[in-house]
Amino acid sequence: MGRHSAVPAVPQAYPAPAEFAAQANATAALYQEAEADRLDFWRRQGERLSWATPFSEVLDWSNPPFAKWFADGKLNVAYNCVDRHVEAGNGDRVAIHWEGEPVGDARDITYAQLKDDVSRAANALSALGLQAGDRVAIYMPMVPEAIVAMLACARLGVMHSVVFAGFSASALRARVDDAQAKVVITTDGQYRRGAAASLKSAVDEAVAGAASVAHV
Repeated sequence: MGRHSAVPAVPQAYPAPAEFAAQANATAALYQEAEADRLDFWRRQGERLSWATPFSEVLDWSNPPFAKWFADGKLNVAYNCVDRHVEAGNGDRVAIHWEGEPVGDARDITYAQLKDDVSRAANALSALGLQAGDRVAIYMPMVPEAIVAMLACARLGVMHSVVFAGFSASALRARVDDAQAKVVITTDGQYRRGAAASLKSAVDEAVAGAASVAHV
């Protein structure tokens, strides 16, 4: 039998058009900076974020291969993703441009709108009794509300597990049990390949008898 390989004998490269490459956030010079002094490079990247407790060490490599980056620093991911942009005067800029199904179902959500949505969702989760360290399962299609749910959890320090909305009820149940999720966030349904499909019914089946789940 002959030998077969999926790897081409001659290396192939497909460079991006110059006009497109010029828009890239990461340039060749940036890669060179990182290679020359990676710790200083990542220190500067870390300092671009807003820290509740600033980090004093960039990389803890005391137990290789388990690296700990910015280990003694504390920040809030939701604040860094949303609030700080509003405070910087960018509240009217688009944070999420969403194109859904069916065709024509589209929304632009500004940072200010996103901040309001995340704050409301976080308040709702807090009213359910969720605290930092609790777990939430998010079983939603690719809609802006899924991002809002993730950021609301992050604002509270609640851990979230995103479960693919195409998974069956039994697959969802396994992940709910594994995380010991107290809350499952979902939608009534979704569009998949142009057709409406139910989600809530799968959640109802999945959480039946789930001891950890207090709210859906």
